[in-house]
Amino acid sequence: MDSMQTVRAVFAWCTVLNFGVLIFAGLAVILAGGPIKRLHAKIFGLSEENISRAYFQFLAQYEIAILVFNLAPYLALRIVE
Repeated sequence: MDSMQTVRAVFAWCTVLNFGVLIFAGLAVILAGGPIKRLHAKIFGLSEENISRAYFQFLAQYEIAILVFNLAPYLALRIVE
C-alpha cells in the first residue's frame, strides 16, 4: 500500500471515529441531559443553564476541530491524488 493512501485512510478513519464520538456525546446530552447536567452542575458549582451552554460550546468546538484537523486534510489528500 502506498504511503499516501495509508495517510489518507488514517484521516478518513479519524474523521469517521470522531464524528461517531460527536454523535454519541450529542445523544448522551439529549437523552440523559437532566441527570448529567445535575451531576456536572454539582461537581463544578455552576447552574444547569451554564452547563447547557458549556455542552453546546464543547460540541460546536469539537465539530470544528474534526472539520479542520480530520476532514480538511483528508479532502486535500483526495484532491492532490
